[in-house]
Formats: sequence, structure tokens, C-alpha cells
Amino acid sequence: MSRFVKVATTSELAPGQAKKVEVDGKVIALFALEGGYHAIDDTCPHRGGPLSEGPVEGEVVTCPWHGSSFDVKNGNVLTPPARTGVSSYRVRVSGSDIEVEV
Repeated sequence: MSRFVKVATTSELAPGQAKKVEVDGKVIALFALEGGYHAIDDTCPHRGGPLSEGPVEGEVVTCPWHGSSFDVKNGNVLTPPARTGVSSYRVRVSGSDIEVEV
């Protein structure tokens, strides 16, 4: 059964920023975009790069290790060398708390 878990507050992330969070052993990249928050797995499937440390342009994050890019809204891979996307997670804001569904 899934549940929402608080991972940050709205004051911790400005639009265009990312943060690595851990929930139940999962390492998740949390992104703040204009108009909302999104969460995907933090680990690039190509060689394990930390997506939360990659540059964010619009709705796209680029892995800092080898340049694969991913849609932060759904985890889809947009450019190689990664061949597969990453999991995405539902995010909700409750007051000033940002919660991820795991």
C-alpha cells in the first residue's frame, strides 16, 4: 500500500532547483519547476549518475556524468547514452510540506 511521506518544505527549493531525498531505501530526485514539484529516481540507469546534481532546463534534467537527459515530470529518457527511463513518483504539497508517494 502506498503512502505519502514528507521529504522537504516549499522554502527549501526554488524553481529550477533539485534535491536528493531518501524514502524507505529509495533515493529520489525532487525537482521544483514553475507551477509544481516532481520526483523521479535519482540514479541514472546508464552508469548510476546522480540526477539531482544535474543541470535542469525547463522540464529536463541532464545526468552530470554522461549527458543522458530525462523528463522530470515522468522519468522518460530523452537522450542517450541511457536507453531506459526512471520511475516517477506522485508529489503533493500539504501546507508548506512537500510529500512524495512511495
